[in-house]
Amino acid sequence: MIILPKEKPVIEGLNTYYLNVHRLIEHCQGELGSGGVYFHSPSAEGVVFFDKDELLSGLYQGREGDLVKGDAAVEKLLAAVDEFNFSLNVYAIEPEKVYFWANIPSAEMIYRDLSTEFTDLDGLIKKMMSENLTGYIEASIKDGEESGLIFFINGQIIGGSYSWKQGELNGTQEARDELVQKTKKSGGSFHVSRISPSKGKAAPAPAGGGASSENVIVPLQELLDLLERTVRAGKFLRGEFNTALKKKFVEKADTYAFLDPFAGEFEYVDGKIRFDGDAPPEAVARGVTESVKELAQEVGAWPRFSEEIGPWTEKYAGMLSRYGLSF
Repeated sequence: MIILPKEKPVIEGLNTYYLNVHRLIEHCQGELGSGGVYFHSPSAEGVVFFDKDELLSGLYQGREGDLVKGDAAVEKLLAAVDEFNFSLNVYAIEPEKVYFWANIPSAEMIYRDLSTEFTDLDGLIKKMMSENLTGYIEASIKDGEESGLIFFINGQIIGGSYSWKQGELNGTQEARDELVQKTKKSGGSFHVSRISPSKGKAAPAPAGGGASSENVIVPLQELLDLLERTVRAGKFLRGEFNTALKKKFVEKADTYAFLDPFAGEFEYVDGKIRFDGDAPPEAVARGVTESVKELAQEVGAWPRFSEEIGPWTEKYAGMLSRYGLSF
């Protein structure tokens, strides 16, 4: 079963037979800002999570039961609208929560097979709250006969899902207490998974507001990849692209300290960005885009790069406008 925060839908009961799904999602991005579109048919179900700038992630489950996650799920789900007459519901989800749900497929297991013989679930919940966990605890009872999930954002419990309640999201203390009592009575095991800011397309924003720097990572990752491919295709460099990029980052480090390779906060390797710093998103976006423009010009790739960048600037026009950036 696919779990998502199904409060009252803002749109419900649509059918893909007479609907342009891509335009519907674009409309929802403009009107809602962030949320999820839930697809359901007798043969398959799934969800696409979005924010105002892009499709974040998805889940897809067919009749065979295999769960497809992430970008692959989005592609599979949108391709399947011509095959299945899906019923659609649209849910508005707060930005910090939509990034949580979108990144569940990329969660990293940090504790595995904690037995009730040595671990008390109530104590484990309190420990995860004190450690400001963003992720979830998975409880298996009676060798998997029953199960439950408890979801956290920055140490705050945002809900749970329980097999005896049909797996739907449930935020009540009563349901959580029932899970605790079942583990005490029948025994079981626990796994704890964490959603890391360096994984997936976006991560939960820090408690108390403010945009997460992770919101800009995917656009910047695509930008760096585009520059790398342009430089390689045009043979503008004799040496390695990453070496030239690190030298540029060193030059910019006085202004953007997170770019200093020796600080270990920002790294671009094999087409992926790893960012473990706390610089605000505007600074991250500005530092990387300035580096890209300067490097493209210095190696002689700018004329070709400026021709290639059009689709990227259209795709992320919202981000560019928000931070006053241009190419």
